[in-house]
Amino acid sequence: MSLVYNVPFVSIFLSILIAVLCTLFKNGRNAQRLTFALWIGVAVGSAMLLSTLMFNGGTSFTYAAGHYPAPWGNELRAGPLEALFALVYSIVMLLSLSGGAEHTFEDVVEEKVSLYYTVMNLLFAGMLALIYTNDIFTSYVFIEISTIAACSIIMAKGEGESLLESMRYLIMYLIGSTMFLFGVVILYSITGHLLMEFLQKEIVALWMSGEYQLPLAASLALMLIGLCIKTAIFPFHSILPGAHGSATTASSAVLSGLLLESYVILIIKIFYRVFTPEIIASYHVYDIMFAFGIIAMLLGSYYALKEDDIKRMLAYSSAAQMGYIFVAIGIGTNAGAVAACLHIITHAFTKAMLFTTSGALIGVSGHSRDFYDLRGAAHRDRLAGIGFTIGAISMIGVPLLACFVSKLYIAIASLIYPP
Repeated sequence: MSLVYNVPFVSIFLSILIAVLCTLFKNGRNAQRLTFALWIGVAVGSAMLLSTLMFNGGTSFTYAAGHYPAPWGNELRAGPLEALFALVYSIVMLLSLSGGAEHTFEDVVEEKVSLYYTVMNLLFAGMLALIYTNDIFTSYVFIEISTIAACSIIMAKGEGESLLESMRYLIMYLIGSTMFLFGVVILYSITGHLLMEFLQKEIVALWMSGEYQLPLAASLALMLIGLCIKTAIFPFHSILPGAHGSATTASSAVLSGLLLESYVILIIKIFYRVFTPEIIASYHVYDIMFAFGIIAMLLGSYYALKEDDIKRMLAYSSAAQMGYIFVAIGIGTNAGAVAACLHIITHAFTKAMLFTTSGALIGVSGHSRDFYDLRGAAHRDRLAGIGFTIGAISMIGVPLLACFVSKLYIAIASLIYPP
């Protein structure tokens, strides 16, 4: 096997290792340099893996972690889509932390900047694991790691508002994690497996035989509701504005541009690798996702228009964009799933740019997030003003820009009659 096939495991392992090493630095700049070097390396490795898999016909492979074979051992599974997501995530992490670096050193206590990069690396490891893992219980473990790391970067400022919002965020997300764990426990109790491939075989056999229909439905419902809480889709969107508004610029960019999408990626994996699209459709899950996606699109946009706080407005916009992704998945076709994945990528870049540039605009406006005080900010920092304008018009779907393309694909997918 080529060395490039070790990229998924090495990326996750090095992210955790670098997180530990960052705690040893007293100078936050050194932790920053080491972290940036890691993300550049992961980006290069992911690009090499993507090109190798595409050259080999777009095949996927599994990577056994440890010496225990399936179904007892832990596995990672990587294909072109996973490699592409890992490449996107590493680039967006690098751009977000680079763009928000100045505000990070201003907002975070100097002695704790190294710890800030520690939790950023743990968060990155958690998101990579959700992309690559082939084990449903490992997904839960890294959901918890991501949750704790996310709360840490929200409270990084150490202010009263950020501490309060991080606690609200933690409580809501722990509810989601607990529901997901209950769903995993039910699945394991009736199938005896945790690896996704073996789970799917057992679930299909049970569904065809008519056995354990209620436990199967309950496990699916618990896992999906838990993940929906974490994606902040309606009616769970109220946790976003406070958390993202009170966090540092880089934290807001990563939480909104990447973490929310990580849970959507896991939902797609559950639909295609644990259950099947046919079983999902039989439980009318697609219809429910489509309906809640429409509501999230409308309410998220409505609350965003009412906001006077630029970061809270962007947070509500994220809730609306999650609605677009849920609508695409709710179409219930492969074309819809492809459109959802494309919108995950375009939203990751665009929303990270919006939060990063908004941080710069806030910085030249006396650190006020109110639109009234932001008047003239784009003139005082023209590069940030141009970046925010391009990101905003892309997010609303102006033609020839990134989000227009992904939203166009969602519209096209809705018109394609399933075979």
